[in-house]
Amino acid sequence: MTTISSAGSMSGAGAGLLDRERTVASAGFNRWMVPPAALCIHLCIGMAYGFSVFWLPLSRALGLTAPKACPDMSLLQELFTTSCDWKVASMGWMFTLFFVALGVSAAIWGGWLERVGPRKAGFVAALCWGGGLLIGAFGIYVHQLWIMWLGAGVIGGIGLGLGYISPVSTLIKWFPDHRGMATGMAIMGFGGGAMIGAPLANILITHFKTPTSVGVWETFVVMGLIYFVFMTIGAFSYRITPPNWKPEGWTPPAKSNAMISKANVHLDDAHKTPQFWLIWWVLTLNVSAGIGVIGMASPMLQEIFGGKLIGFPDVGFNALSLEQKATIAAIAAGFTGLLSLFNIGGRFFWASLSDYIGRKGTYYCFFLLGIALYALAPTFAAMGSKALFVLGFGIILSMYGGGFATVPAYLADMFGTQFVGAIHGRLLTAWSTAGIIGPVVVNYIREFQLAAGVPRDQLYNTTMYILCAMLIAGLICNYLIKPVDPKWHMSEADVAKLQAASADATAGPSGSFGIGRGGLDLRAALFWAFVGIPLAWGVWITLQSAAKIL
Repeated sequence: MTTISSAGSMSGAGAGLLDRERTVASAGFNRWMVPPAALCIHLCIGMAYGFSVFWLPLSRALGLTAPKACPDMSLLQELFTTSCDWKVASMGWMFTLFFVALGVSAAIWGGWLERVGPRKAGFVAALCWGGGLLIGAFGIYVHQLWIMWLGAGVIGGIGLGLGYISPVSTLIKWFPDHRGMATGMAIMGFGGGAMIGAPLANILITHFKTPTSVGVWETFVVMGLIYFVFMTIGAFSYRITPPNWKPEGWTPPAKSNAMISKANVHLDDAHKTPQFWLIWWVLTLNVSAGIGVIGMASPMLQEIFGGKLIGFPDVGFNALSLEQKATIAAIAAGFTGLLSLFNIGGRFFWASLSDYIGRKGTYYCFFLLGIALYALAPTFAAMGSKALFVLGFGIILSMYGGGFATVPAYLADMFGTQFVGAIHGRLLTAWSTAGIIGPVVVNYIREFQLAAGVPRDQLYNTTMYILCAMLIAGLICNYLIKPVDPKWHMSEADVAKLQAASADATAGPSGSFGIGRGGLDLRAALFWAFVGIPLAWGVWITLQSAAKIL
């Protein structure tokens, strides 16, 4: 089993419960307890992807059976109105708040996280995400959109950022033999959070719905409390490695890999290197292409295939009746769910594969395969092949998720493990950027094509070729990534001094602590079941929805 058979005694007895020195692993700790701890947090904050489930009921929060609309109201007026229902488009700004706050908070507080450790950061994330939902619930109750934006969007978004990066550095240090797999196991939870949260939200809304309430503020309260408990369990289950720890029986490969640095680059210097900005563009371009498709997956399938989805191959989207459009909308929802599964599976598959073919080789796969699949998408559509179209975009979304899961290991390879969590936090500003670029490219080109009279089944052809060009740019950036110039490396003395100044230095003797390289004990297996059962339920619900495509 992967346990510590002799670790240093816990020092700093007077340390607070959240302090870093209280989280150093002691004798008997199994490193396989850390990934499910990370999943406890990521499965909760991943509900950010599923928030659209609230928009339709909230759009009639006052009207109850139909929206109480005020068509001439500006967005500023909408923030403070108590007499008109909110527009779906206005509530959709929540996604922008989420991902901008995520990127900014991860960049600002990544260095703080490295100093205080994952437990304190994870607990603060639980307070922000769970508390943000409670504030959002109050905003819905008093019908003040600005309060919901502030609570769930801004404060909750800070929780997203801190929760997202909280396990990265810890996992990479616990699994030096499988860096990619370790981060892939945790980060796949962010992709899976909506698969659990969205159906749970629907169940709760139905339960709380009354003749005087659409049931959303009550759902926010319950989910906020559930998420706080789960995230707190995850935060308090984090343990960090004793200094200089390595798995028992594992030694770094004798043959050195130039793309895996044994040295460390300081957080204050990482952004001064070309490698940081090349990886920043690699992530931005990969995510921009994928996130644009995620946002338009449902209308894209409906408009391209139209009547072909329900056995009327000669009937275009515009010629369908309202009833037929409702039927294909349900099928498209299944397509969206299926893409979520590929997104999750890709996070684990590609990150694990990167341990064998390298991070650079994995991104080569993303860009080369992506270019081919985007270029072929119009052909698959012209052929009328639903299977090839769905499979192609499933693979694309697996690489979208894989890009997120692989990049922490890429950063560790380039800059070492000492500051990888904080460096990853700063790199996530690429996600915020991609969240603007991707949807703008897809949405505005679609509108332009519609205005130009392009048939709906050909609306996305130009978009696919533009996304190909973005991926070609990403391919070039990935090619240009070379090992970091040694001038940026910290000296061994500097690293030792830094570690001596941290709580780790009081954790006891260094070296190998009798850690095996694999195996789950009963406690770890139960913890995996604790997070695995809700995830399996979400997968089952999603598969039922996806079956409608067939």
